[in-house]
Amino acid sequence: MKLFATFGLLAACALPLSAATSTHPKNTVPVMPVSAPASAVAAQAAVPESESDKTLHAMHDEMERARTRLQLPGVEKPFYLEYRLMDLDVRAVTSSFGALVSTSTTRNRFMSVDVRVGDYHLDSSNFISEDGFQGFLGSTGEVGIDRDYNSLRQDLWLATDQAYKQAVTQMSLKQSFLRSLTKPPEIDDFSQAAPLVKIDAHAEPDWTSRSWEEESRTASAALTNFPHLSGSRVNYYMIYVTYYLMNSEGTTVRSSRSLAAIEAALDTTADDGMALHDYYAVYVTKPAELPDPAAVGNSLAQTGTELMTMRQSPLMPDFTGPVLFDPPAAGSLLAQALAPSLSGARSPLSTMPAFDEIMERMGGRSEWSGRVNTRVLPANVSLVDDPTLKEFNGQPLLGNYEIDDEGVKAQRVELVENGSLKNLLMSRRPGPDFSASNGHARSALLSDARPLASNLFLQANGGLNPDALKKKFLDACRDDGHQWCLEVKRMDNPALSSIRQEDFSEFLGGIAGGVASGIRIPLVVYRVYVSDGHEEMVRGGHIEGLQLRAIRNILGIGDDETVFPYTQSTQNGFAGTALGAFGSANGGIPSAVVTPSLLLDEIEFRGFHGEPRRLPLVPAPPLK
Repeated sequence: MKLFATFGLLAACALPLSAATSTHPKNTVPVMPVSAPASAVAAQAAVPESESDKTLHAMHDEMERARTRLQLPGVEKPFYLEYRLMDLDVRAVTSSFGALVSTSTTRNRFMSVDVRVGDYHLDSSNFISEDGFQGFLGSTGEVGIDRDYNSLRQDLWLATDQAYKQAVTQMSLKQSFLRSLTKPPEIDDFSQAAPLVKIDAHAEPDWTSRSWEEESRTASAALTNFPHLSGSRVNYYMIYVTYYLMNSEGTTVRSSRSLAAIEAALDTTADDGMALHDYYAVYVTKPAELPDPAAVGNSLAQTGTELMTMRQSPLMPDFTGPVLFDPPAAGSLLAQALAPSLSGARSPLSTMPAFDEIMERMGGRSEWSGRVNTRVLPANVSLVDDPTLKEFNGQPLLGNYEIDDEGVKAQRVELVENGSLKNLLMSRRPGPDFSASNGHARSALLSDARPLASNLFLQANGGLNPDALKKKFLDACRDDGHQWCLEVKRMDNPALSSIRQEDFSEFLGGIAGGVASGIRIPLVVYRVYVSDGHEEMVRGGHIEGLQLRAIRNILGIGDDETVFPYTQSTQNGFAGTALGAFGSANGGIPSAVVTPSLLLDEIEFRGFHGEPRRLPLVPAPPLK
């Protein structure tokens, strides 16, 4: 079966995936077991007898059979097998202007099988051929949700069979391609990791006794006080995940985690026809920790007031000069600008130049590869990623986990020390600078596990208090001869602020080709006057040329470290790029950035130069 994954809106590459179903895929005959040869991998550790979870037993027994008996005549046996399963329970409630739009409770179970032939130095993964992107993802599909032993073994058998055949074919194509190269890569395809066994208690969903439908209606009703809103959506998400991982090296993991979120989007139109939007988001680890509807209503009213102020504000002019980013804006900015350079894994080999071009256009190129022990940030700045921390100054950190999605223990990583690059985030896919995993392989919905940030901290010595930083900001503006400069309170996140999916797609189509050159989209921007420091909101426009080099020479840093929670997108081709910072709780990877305010110099804003939309012929109906 062939599915087609779209890399943004720029191009498409065929991704052959085998769905784990109870029938054989067309023109495919299952591999029949042969006489057990000498084992290629170590015997799988037995599941504890006290463990009643049939899923673990089915995974173990099927892996043992594949380990000892899976082999095509005259073809090498797999050297590595991996089973991943995910139980996903989601409660979703959506309201608009006090009316319930939808409510659902769904349960799904997904499975992913990875079979590799070859060895740790050269295996069947990390290769894109003209036949498609294969062997990098394995066999993925939905399986039965009732945790039935026999049904799961059947699904695992079929998926393992097809993944093995794909791996053999992919290995042949990869070896042929390598023979055509003058100098094949010397970096290993896969790093070894010590086996780990960690079986947490099986957590069942707990939606609490609160009436989420009523809370959603009550909270969204606060927006009926804003007649100029053309649309709104208030989405409640409550998500429980049980994750299983078992590989032929002896690793067995069962972990449970949960996430609850409220994400709201608001739309309006200015009197000159410009479409405007705003968003509100809150994330907690459990549904019971979500704020009550009165508190949510107050926050939505503040967001609505902010949008109405934006509606009446003047257009943003073109500007180049000092720009002050408040902590929420700085957090979003770092999530976009740093993401491509934090990963130390090498890119997959490809026979298609278009793949590299697509990743380049979406901001997927690392600027830090090969720069270990060189200066990449100001000398007083350090950068740390720590998935082991659960909170900062009493605020929860979304990126907390104990074991990554490849079964490696989470580790604190000192990325930058006093401005000098010391380390990178690593999965089990080696790179040119580092070979071993440091526990940062992350994924959602069993997508390919990649080295991604978890809880990212930007720390600085000698940070200025808000008043001192504001004075430095205004002094820099005055020295440059400006009557005013710009302060960015918040950056946009179209995955949250777009009410309609087509709006999000339109945004991606417009920005995807420019993120590599540093296009960034602010949301709440104020013009700050040098004469007396008074502020005036402006609207429209975007930032151009804000790449990682702009952060190398920070003009000023505050001492107001703040947590910016967000979810990383897992759409194919987005993870690890600048577009990966645009995600939603429904399917995203929970993450956080902790950063103070940042004062950057020579930032270029491009004002709005497009054509506004025509206004509606008649005004909107009253909301009350």
